[in-house]
Amino acid sequence: MKLFRISVALLMVATLFTFNSCDEVDELTKFDLDYKSSFTVSASPILLNGIIIATPDITTNAETRFENNKTRKDLVESIKLKSLVLDIETPSGEDFSFLKSVKLSISADGLPDKQIASKSDISGSETTLELIIDNVELKDYLLKDSFSIKSEVTTDKIISEDYKIGVNTVFRVDAKILGV
Repeated sequence: MKLFRISVALLMVATLFTFNSCDEVDELTKFDLDYKSSFTVSASPILLNGIIIATPDITTNAETRFENNKTRKDLVESIKLKSLVLDIETPSGEDFSFLKSVKLSISADGLPDKQIASKSDISGSETTLELIIDNVELKDYLLKDSFSIKSEVTTDKIISEDYKIGVNTVFRVDAKILGV
């Protein structure tokens, strides 16, 4: 009986190590890609309601970035947005109190626009704004040579000067690693 208990305990420990090892190996096949861009909300004598503003195209440099992480485009299994943070680049010292809501979508050649993050009922004096991420697959967009981010902005105040908004994205890539 004692031998049976010891055997069961050893089996449980071995199973625990096996599952932890699989998780650790799985994490080794994941890495982050970060991209920065910006868009400008132009001064307006009226409240803006759902105005669409696009960033300039963002070059992915996918081949090089995947190679640096010991993988290739054809080995990528999934890419999802991990975080998206907005910050005010100009005018300095300002905050997001002028915004009521913002929605961001991704756009790439030959693909439909896809919403990736949003935030509504913005209030307070935040100088950075972390958006709520939509859990959507973005592999096809990030495998392209370039993509752009479109923002749909609704203001809560009339703004008398342009606001340049920085867009800081982090995408989580899950890929097969060469040799693993």
